[in-house]
Amino acid sequence: MAKRRKSTDSAAVIPFPVSRENDAALIAKLPKAELHLHLEGSMEPEMVVALAARHGVRLTREEVAARYQYKDFLGFIDAFKWVTSFLREPTDYALVMEQLAETLLQQNVVYAEVTLAVGVMQWRKQDAEANFQAVREAGERARAKGLRLRWIFDCVRQFGPEAAKEVARLAARCQEAGVVAFGMGGDELSAPAEKFRRVYDFAASEGLHRVVHAGEIGGPEEVRDAIEILGAERIGHGIGVVRDHRILGLVKERGVTLEVCPTSNLRTGALARQLGRSVAGVEEHPLPRLVRHGVRVTLGTDDPAMFGCTLNGEYALCPKLGLNTRETLQMAECGFQSAFLPSQEKTKLVRQFRASANALGLVYSTS
Repeated sequence: MAKRRKSTDSAAVIPFPVSRENDAALIAKLPKAELHLHLEGSMEPEMVVALAARHGVRLTREEVAARYQYKDFLGFIDAFKWVTSFLREPTDYALVMEQLAETLLQQNVVYAEVTLAVGVMQWRKQDAEANFQAVREAGERARAKGLRLRWIFDCVRQFGPEAAKEVARLAARCQEAGVVAFGMGGDELSAPAEKFRRVYDFAASEGLHRVVHAGEIGGPEEVRDAIEILGAERIGHGIGVVRDHRILGLVKERGVTLEVCPTSNLRTGALARQLGRSVAGVEEHPLPRLVRHGVRVTLGTDDPAMFGCTLNGEYALCPKLGLNTRETLQMAECGFQSAFLPSQEKTKLVRQFRASANALGLVYSTS
């Protein structure tokens, strides 16, 4: 597939007005963007049971639900490895995408960048391009209902740079089919960013945007390296930056967006780890500090079925975290501003978002 030129423009920023507080029910009605979302982590227990049955494995919903309980981040990684073992054919991926699209539409998500674990597909010796084609076709069927989708191909950090390069090569070939970025997930402490410098340089040279999971369980230095060594434009999670004011300042200065997923951070133990404790409550999440420091922040669900969360549910948490409606709306708008789309398209989505908010009595005039 032909290479597509990268767009580095950002949407025009229109100042926010003062708005009412505690309007979670109205915010749920707004059009939204979801930028941190793993397809494989969206499989509800019933879907896992059905996929397993397709491949001759008998499971119960209760068995899957038990697997979706974790003591720590590595426990989650093990569960992710297990659940993806039931994704074996393109039709499996298409079924999951169809269910995810319906879930997004129910939450008024109009734009999503869905991350695909291409590194896992290749590790399992699957035809990743055929899997993607099936996912893309399933996603396209949701376009008529109002959902626009783009794709991020994700490598696995602990698989090393050579495997990552294969993911980047495929992502580059699939840009005309809607792949907008190359990302890296997995255990951020398993290998230093420097090992992946050439892979990310290649991705950039091919016109791909760059995203990195960092500062989830790792410290602020992981975020710094993702930005300075790998050229990350968005950081998955990034909550570790609050431990170093200089790196927090770097994130703000470079205009890097943090894709924050509060429920995920709670369920994997990442939040407790950042706080240096064995347990933590969601009300201790640093999201308000990030927002008030002026960092670009979006809300995401990460692996919604595996964490028992929804995007609307993440927005509903905001008052519990001490965020007011204005701050919550700013994050929702940032989801469109931080999308990997041309500036004109992002500006159109932002204006539609503001018009919807204004119609619900949430926002002032945009003039």
